[in-house]
Amino acid sequence: MQIKNFMIDQNLKELTEHRTVVLPVACYETTINQNINGYIPLHWHDEIQFVLVIKGEAIFQINEDKLVVPQGNGVFINSGCLHMAEEKNKSGCVYICLNVSPHFVLSQELYTTYVIPYIQATNLPYLFIDADKPWGKNILDAIVKINQWIQQKSPCFEIDITMHLALIWKNLIINGFQLEYDQMEMVKSHRMKQMLSWIYLHYAEKITLDDIARAGQLSRSECCRYFKRMLKITPLNYVMDYRIQKSLVLLQQAESNVTEVAYKVGFNSTSYFIERFRKEMNMTPLAYKKSKTDNC
Repeated sequence: MQIKNFMIDQNLKELTEHRTVVLPVACYETTINQNINGYIPLHWHDEIQFVLVIKGEAIFQINEDKLVVPQGNGVFINSGCLHMAEEKNKSGCVYICLNVSPHFVLSQELYTTYVIPYIQATNLPYLFIDADKPWGKNILDAIVKINQWIQQKSPCFEIDITMHLALIWKNLIINGFQLEYDQMEMVKSHRMKQMLSWIYLHYAEKITLDDIARAGQLSRSECCRYFKRMLKITPLNYVMDYRIQKSLVLLQQAESNVTEVAYKVGFNSTSYFIERFRKEMNMTPLAYKKSKTDNC
C-alpha cells in the first residue's frame, strides 16, 4: 500500500514500519504525484531500499546528488541516507519500492562479512541499477517477483523472498566496489540530520540562521554551505518550504482556515504565507483547500 503522507520523527527518520509480511520487508507500488506534497519529501530510514521505475521517469535526490531514473531502471539507496523523489516532466511516475532491514538480507553468519562493509561505506549512498546490465536485470527481475509474491501470498512465498533477497545482494556486490570509509563524510551527514531535526521540532517558532547553525555545531557560513551542497537551497528557504509542506495536512481539515494554518506552521503574516504557498504550489491556500474538499 502506498504511503501518501510520510510520518517522520524529530530526526527526519521515517516512522513507517516497513513490514508488509511476517518478514522485515515491505514492497509496494508508489505513484509519486499521489503523495500529499506531490512528491516524496526528504527522509531517511535504517532499511536499505531498492526501487524499480515501472512508468515515467523519477528524479531522486540522495544526500547531495540528483539522479534521473528512467522507466525500466532502478536505484539502490543505502541505509541511513537522506533522500527524496519527484517525477520528471509530469510523467506520472510509478515505481515499485522494496525496503529491507539490512539484518535480514543474509544470514547472521554472513552479515558481518558481506553486508556491514557496504552499508557503512561512505562512497556508496546509492547505485543506479541499469536494466541493460546482467547484474542490474537480475536485481530488477527479483524486485518484480518479490512484489508479486507479497501480493499473491503463494505457498512458502516467505522462503522465495529470502532466496531472492540473497540473489539481489549478490548481484549488487559483484560489481567489485572499492569501498571507502571517510570519517568526515560521516560527521557531515550527522550534522545535516541534526539541523534538519532541529527545524522539524521548531518550524512553528521564530527561526534564525544562528539557530540552525547552532543545532549543527557550525558557523553561519558553514551552515549555508551544508544546505546549498546537500539540498541546493538556503537554510531559511528550506524552513519556509517545510512550513508549506506542514500546512498541506492542516488545510485539508474541514474546520481549518488559512489564517490559523499560517500561524500554526510558523508564519507571522497571512499575506506572506499566501505568497509563499502560491510560489510553491501554483495556487492559493484557499484554492488548495477547496480542491481537496471538493475531492472528498
